[in-house]
Amino acid sequence: MSVKKIKSSCLETIKPVRDALDVLSGKWKLAIIVSVSVGNDRFTDIQDSIPGITPKVLAKELKELEQHQLIKRTIIDDYPVKIIYQPQPYSATLNPIIFALKDWGTNHKRKLFEEGFTMDDVGEIPQCLPDEQTQ
Repeated sequence: MSVKKIKSSCLETIKPVRDALDVLSGKWKLAIIVSVSVGNDRFTDIQDSIPGITPKVLAKELKELEQHQLIKRTIIDDYPVKIIYQPQPYSATLNPIIFALKDWGTNHKRKLFEEGFTMDDVGEIPQCLPDEQTQ
């Protein structure tokens, strides 16, 4: 196989991966998608379900996820006005990726523990994931 063909094949993989990471990158986006997918539909519920996220960052990330058609923001004209966030059906296409990352992360932490690392070294395993049946 020629070097040019190897480079082309590599780029055919890297470019779409980069595109996906551009949409999902950062420490909060997947956590927000998971939170909304399990039923947290109010801003404060989403914030409370994701330790460490600030309101400013959550608002920014929700807006970006809405622009990418993964989250839908609905304003309910009532008193007081109510804003809810719901996963778009398209966001369910991320479930296999989320569960693959969950499995990899769990296995990776297990491997590190077996090598003598502690929870202080590697952090906690998140407990909030959508039902695996919805994959």
